[in-house]
Amino acid sequence: MFQIYCPYCEELREEEEFHPKGEAHIARPLDPEACSDEEWGDYLFFRDNPRGVHHELWVHAVGCRKFFNITRHTVSYEILETYRMGEQPTITAEGLAGRESAATARQEGVKA
Repeated sequence: MFQIYCPYCEELREEEEFHPKGEAHIARPLDPEACSDEEWGDYLFFRDNPRGVHHELWVHAVGCRKFFNITRHTVSYEILETYRMGEQPTITAEGLAGRESAATARQEGVKA
């Protein structure tokens, strides 16, 4: 079992108090009436499932009952950050990849 930091309660709580609700930052179509069936179906049913860094929507069901976002690594299940609704993540897959490649380059420089 692990603990999750709730950005609203501002404390670590047990995993069982939280429930995942899917991918975060999904934009609703501006004019749903003008969407084709295919576009509307894509919005409703298709989500990214990356191997690596992923932004997810969670709810603190047993605590404050507020929705918030988690940046999680899907391979290690490590939670990299939590942040409130309306905020943007500070950790992204692109940013993390850039840091990892810079660290690798530094390590190779030390070996040479």
